[in-house]
Amino acid sequence: MLTPHPIPLWDYIGRPLLGGIFLVLLLLQWQFPLRRQHFSALRRLARNFVLSIPGFAIVRLLMLPIPLAIAMWVQDRHLGLLNWLALPRWIVIIATFLLMDYAYWWWHWANHMLPLFWRFHNVHHTDLDLDVSTAARFHFGEMLFSVGFLSLAVILFGIAPIMLLVFFITFEAATLFHHSNWRLPINLERILNLIIVTPRMHGIHHSIVQRETNSNWGTIFCWWDKLHRTLRRDIPQDAVTIGVAAYRDENELTLGKLFALPFGRQREWRLPTGEQPDREPRPADELAE
Repeated sequence: MLTPHPIPLWDYIGRPLLGGIFLVLLLLQWQFPLRRQHFSALRRLARNFVLSIPGFAIVRLLMLPIPLAIAMWVQDRHLGLLNWLALPRWIVIIATFLLMDYAYWWWHWANHMLPLFWRFHNVHHTDLDLDVSTAARFHFGEMLFSVGFLSLAVILFGIAPIMLLVFFITFEAATLFHHSNWRLPINLERILNLIIVTPRMHGIHHSIVQRETNSNWGTIFCWWDKLHRTLRRDIPQDAVTIGVAAYRDENELTLGKLFALPFGRQREWRLPTGEQPDREPRPADELAE
């Protein structure tokens, strides 16, 4: 029996599915907002959409075809960890999600901690409000770097082509979900946050307090932040100011300036007044409302 080729599966199942999730989350965050929005939602939506167009092109032309071709090559030559271990299929499926999500935790960490990568990831964090459209606000340079990272992970772990596509769709759905401004009932979100990254948890990651930004790096599962002691749940959402301290003027965040941002001098993490925003950490076993 022939296995369906992953690219048509992405075109006819993956993209429509993620588009539908985006629209549902857009409606839910409008009906049940988590944080008060401070800037024009329509203007931000348009800006984030246009900024994302080169990234979407890179995903379709490079970020999926290249790692998928490598996955087929790896599978044919029986390379990578999961090809070397004789494991039942259900364990391979679980291991694929755990290994890839953990690898992406480190990739997210690198995008914050390595100056070259931060130049590009900074564009994502300069959004002055946070909602589902922020999930598409990535500089095309960051997407190009991601092609190399994803290809390396596929080789090391021996990810099968179909499993790579299934993981990628799940990963993108999780990214849409936790960037959304959807106010879930707090008790439900606390239960979900025992396993996955939720909007309140990721909202803390987009804080202008740098210590808070340098936390909650998970995408699907929250366990990696717990493992590395980078999990923060102590900040109520009405206390979070979204963005990067040094970029607080919306007029400095036009499309042209955002595309050029990685190639100029990077500012220190300080407010325009020179102050460095800070907040005392508080122990928290449960996600703050």
